[in-house]
Amino acid sequence: MISPILKVFLPSLLTFLIGVFLTPYLTTWMYKQRLWKKLAREDNNPDEISVAYASVHNVEQEVRTPRVGGVIIWVSVVLTTIILYGIATIIPADFSIELDYLSFNQTLLPMITLLFGGIFGLFEDFLEINPDWLSRFRTGLDPHHTINSKYLISMVLIVAGVFGFWFYSKLDYHSIFIPILGVWNIGWWFIPYFIIMMLGVFSSRVIDGIDGLAGGVMSIIYGAFGIIGLIQHQYDIAALCFVIAGALLVFLWFNVPPARFYMGETGMMALVLTLPIIAFLLDKSLWIIIIGFPLVATAFSSFIQIISKKYFGKKIFRIAPLHHHFQAIGWSSPKVVMRYWIFSLIAAITGVLLVLVG
Repeated sequence: MISPILKVFLPSLLTFLIGVFLTPYLTTWMYKQRLWKKLAREDNNPDEISVAYASVHNVEQEVRTPRVGGVIIWVSVVLTTIILYGIATIIPADFSIELDYLSFNQTLLPMITLLFGGIFGLFEDFLEINPDWLSRFRTGLDPHHTINSKYLISMVLIVAGVFGFWFYSKLDYHSIFIPILGVWNIGWWFIPYFIIMMLGVFSSRVIDGIDGLAGGVMSIIYGAFGIIGLIQHQYDIAALCFVIAGALLVFLWFNVPPARFYMGETGMMALVLTLPIIAFLLDKSLWIIIIGFPLVATAFSSFIQIISKKYFGKKIFRIAPLHHHFQAIGWSSPKVVMRYWIFSLIAAITGVLLVLVG
C-alpha cells in the first residue's frame, strides 16, 4: 500500500513528464499549420478599438502566435489517465491499482467534462483561426463565423442542467456546505444553484489574455482543491486536481513571456467547465468564490463594465476585464501576472484554512 501523498503526486509528476515530452512536437505542429488568428481581436470587437485597447494588445504578436496551446493541458491529463488505467488493468498489482485514479464516483465526470470542454473549445479555436472554415454551416455563427455568444451560453446551460440534474437525482446532492454555518439543505433548488455556479465559472474564462496569467492562477486553484481532496480523503479527485495542475505547469513552462503559444478556448473551456464539477464532488462549491476569487473578480469586472456602458453610458474601467485595466493604467504585464499569482495564493490558502477549521 502506498501513501496518499505518493498516490496523489506521482501521477502529477508523470503528467509533467508527458507534457514536457509532447510539447515540442505539438508546438512544431502548431507553427507548421499556422494555427493563429488571421484577424486581430479588435476586428472582432469594434467597440473596443481605443488607445486603451492598443496599449494592452500586441496585435502583431497575437496574429503570429498559435492559439491552441491549451491542447497540451487536457491531452497530457487524458494520456496520464489512460496510461495509469492501462497499467492497473494489465498489471493488477497493489501499487499500479492505487496509482489509477480513474473512478466512477470521483473522477469520471470531471474527466468527461475536461474532454468535452477541450474538444468543443478546439472547435471554437479553429473557427477563430480560419473564419471560412465550415462557412457553409452559418447557423449559430456570427459574421466572422465564430460561435455566437448566445449559442455558447445555451450550450453551457444545457450541460450545466444535465449535470445539475444528475447530481441531484443520481448522486443525491440536495445541500450545500456554507463556510462556518455548515450544511444547508436546498432541495430541488440545488439544480438552478448548480447551473448558476457553472455559468459563473464559465464566464471567468476571460482571465486569459496575458502570458502566464491564466495558467498560473488556474494551477494554484486546482492545487488548492487537490489539497482539500487530500484533507477529505478523496484521493482520486485529489490526484486528478494535481494532475491538471501538473499539466498547467508544463503549459506555464512554455507560456512565460514571450509565449510560444496561447491557451485558447480549448484550454480555458476544459478548465472552467471541469472546476465546478470538482468543487461540487468535494462538496465545496462555495469555495470557488473564495479560492477562485481572482476568477470571480475578473469575470465581475467585465459584467459591471457592460452594465455601466449600457445603462449609464460610461465605463468603470479603462478596459475590461480587470487585468487589462491594470495594464491600461500603466502596470507592466509581468507585474499584473505576478500580483494575480500572489493574490491567488492568498485566496487558495484562505480556502484551505477554512476547510481545516471546519
